[in-house]
Amino acid sequence: MIEQRRAKRFELELPLEIVRAGSERVSEVGTTRNISSGGVLFVSTKGMEIGGPVEYVVTLTSGTGEVVNLQCMGKVVRLEKKADKGLIDESVAVAISLERYEFLRSNDREHSEVA
Repeated sequence: MIEQRRAKRFELELPLEIVRAGSERVSEVGTTRNISSGGVLFVSTKGMEIGGPVEYVVTLTSGTGEVVNLQCMGKVVRLEKKADKGLIDESVAVAISLERYEFLRSNDREHSEVA
């Protein structure tokens, strides 16, 4: 199979929270499996609708302990439900695009929405 991705993927395990899926507000916490400038792959216990809009927050920390939240908007582009990929029972790997983003300090998170 030929690699056709446009952006390099980084195998990073970063905290991720799904804030909104479609028009429904949710709060599902997980961890990224990889991340690129085009999106993220993370493990979820819930399936999502392919093509559906998603708002999510990736938490970044520095070596000094400073926390920055990357609030993102994207769409579900792929679901993988394969036990052989090391996923926990009933879990699904969800690939979400990164279409818009905004950096937020941790104390700004409760007060902001991605426009």
